[in-house]
Amino acid sequence: MLLKAAPAFSLVNPQVEHQGLPLFSSVPSAQSASSFLRLSSPSNGVGSAVVFASKGSENKPLTGVVFEPFEEVKKELNLVPTLPQVSLARQKFSEECEAAINQQINVEYSISYGYHAMFAYFDRDNVALEGFAKFFNELSLRDRGQAEKLMRYQNKRGGRVQLLEISLPLSEFDHGVKGHALHAMEFALSMEKIANARLLHLHRQTAVFKTNLLSFGEQIALRNHDAQLADFVESEFLSIQVEAIKKIAEHVSQLRRVGAGHGVWHFNQMLLREGGIA
Repeated sequence: MLLKAAPAFSLVNPQVEHQGLPLFSSVPSAQSASSFLRLSSPSNGVGSAVVFASKGSENKPLTGVVFEPFEEVKKELNLVPTLPQVSLARQKFSEECEAAINQQINVEYSISYGYHAMFAYFDRDNVALEGFAKFFNELSLRDRGQAEKLMRYQNKRGGRVQLLEISLPLSEFDHGVKGHALHAMEFALSMEKIANARLLHLHRQTAVFKTNLLSFGEQIALRNHDAQLADFVESEFLSIQVEAIKKIAEHVSQLRRVGAGHGVWHFNQMLLREGGIA
């Protein structure tokens, strides 16, 4: 980095005109064209000083400070895109990571769509289980929020969000043996496990990474040396999925115990009183 110094200035008494030699003066070196500073005492005893930085034999003061970028900065500047449709924030973010995030967005939206269908079913007048409708609607909003969180992360890393096709969910949950409440709750448990399986997909090359407990996102992140993505998946999604599976599994056990009759109505009242798991 090349530094060129500022104009002459007074350190102690700027009102007194400089006389004689400056306290610091630029003297050209005999070996090179660059200058160096020399300390001299003023002849009149006034504590003033002038700094010059010059090149060659010219002793004229400069008018500003100029920084030349480091060589590595110059290389990075060449990598900054100029096209308006290309992200400026993208750095070391592979296409494989970008595609995996878009797939996970699709998973979250698909599950949210399924929960919304369950909300609509239990909100019918001939079903009238408002607690179940409230519970599944909160789950739907939670998964949509997770999809939006992934979309914001995709944009933050300079990726491009691509929304994929969402499959048609079930709209009827009546079951002759289990009843609609237990059948729907078991279906919800299976969807949570599917979502968790996408995050906890075991890596095939366990010998490379010394573990067989890497999530789907972490596998791709490590394969592409993306530590930030691995941390994002672990901190923002894995704990939520585990808690949701545990809560819904408890609901399945309780509904199996109360049966498909009057106990479902009491369970519905409990869901109305308590908060959801979103």
